Amino acid sequence: MDNYMQVFQGTAFSSKSPKEIHILKDYLFCIHADGVIAKIVSPEDSGYQPLLDHYQGKPNFHRLADGQYFLPGFIDLHVHAPQWAQSGTALDIPLYDWLNTYTFPLESKFSDLDFAKKIYDDVVSTLLANGTTTALYFATVHKEASLLLAEICAGKGQRGLVGKVVMDDPGQNPEFYRDADTHTALVDTEEFIVAVQELAKSTKQGVYPVVTPRFIPSCTDEALKGLGELAAKYDAYVQSHCSESDWAHGYVQDRFQKNDAFALNDFGLLRDKSVMAHCNFLDDHDADLFAETGTAIAHCPISNAYFANSVIPIAHLHSKNVEIGLGSDISGGFSPSLYDNIRQAVISSRMLEDGVNTSLPASERGVPGSRITIHEAFYLATAGGGESLSLPIGRIEENNAWDVQVIDTKLPSAKLPIFNEDENLDDVFQKIMYLVRPEHIREVWVQGKRVHSR
Repeated sequence: MDNYMQVFQGTAFSSKSPKEIHILKDYLFCIHADGVIAKIVSPEDSGYQPLLDHYQGKPNFHRLADGQYFLPGFIDLHVHAPQWAQSGTALDIPLYDWLNTYTFPLESKFSDLDFAKKIYDDVVSTLLANGTTTALYFATVHKEASLLLAEICAGKGQRGLVGKVVMDDPGQNPEFYRDADTHTALVDTEEFIVAVQELAKSTKQGVYPVVTPRFIPSCTDEALKGLGELAAKYDAYVQSHCSESDWAHGYVQDRFQKNDAFALNDFGLLRDKSVMAHCNFLDDHDADLFAETGTAIAHCPISNAYFANSVIPIAHLHSKNVEIGLGSDISGGFSPSLYDNIRQAVISSRMLEDGVNTSLPASERGVPGSRITIHEAFYLATAGGGESLSLPIGRIEENNAWDVQVIDTKLPSAKLPIFNEDENLDDVFQKIMYLVRPEHIREVWVQGKRVHSR
């Protein structure tokens, strides 16, 4: 009998393809000491009963209770960690005013490590409690506080990809919040990369440094070029904002006479480990460049409704083989829950397909073929995120990390409306997607370790 570190028994939902889920009813999940799924055994398998007999009753055997299900941990591809302190405020003002009146003054306070620790401790714990097992974070311009965020992820058991933000252009950034100069920005970024790669050696679930120009408008050409060179030198992840709004998209066209995607690529910032947030105004040439370079889109549907002036055509971009995952964009997106963003992704796609201007005839109102299903939105939050990061996460399958949420549909204070004991499991899955709140998430595991329970 194989000596597994842990064995779990229960029903799991995982993406088979963007449109189809895999339902693993009453399977056994055998987890190796390194936190990876070594073996998945179906009840029909001849080895199922001997394995069950061997493990049940032992401390390393976990059986889900009636009405509980496994989901993959969610992967949030766009979080502004410092902005957690202002989530839910000031969402009704234009982006430029929002940044200068609220966001930059808040982020400037992260030079104070005590203040930074308070916010970062809380945002990592909150995301874990919401089922987010992997997060791609923007920190601030401060090297020390950004490293602190990586250390907190490592300590709390979340898989964190963290970027020290670069904002070096004195003409585009406030004097009270920016890098001292371009040279300092690049030196600090390199020291940050080296420190996080060192931290990663002792972090089971992985932490990763991310090269992070805030967006083209905040950076000089010299900084963008230097960051592209650092990404290549250290084979590091890259993140930024790309063609988010009318203003941001237009600014880059005026400065470079080309779209964001091509400008970023010229600086070496589009690569297989690149994730670009928003991307609402990508055209077909941009999308082809993303597909060719392996660059992924972090789709942030709630935030886009507030700040992006548009609905992004996710179905169209998927059809062009662009990798896409989901992001909360705290705090441009008010919610720390990817469940909320899964729901909004579906809602926004339906509005794009049907159109919103009732003064137009129905045939002219929307963009045909734009809708995505709840299954596709779930894919974005799980498998799509794993593909975007080129990591073996986001699916409950062999050789993937055991990153899971345990969902309780029979919680006495908040039962889901499942009245038939033999309800179709695909329907149960859809009810989970639409109705789950944080209290339904009873346990969260990352890399085979329980990191949250309630």
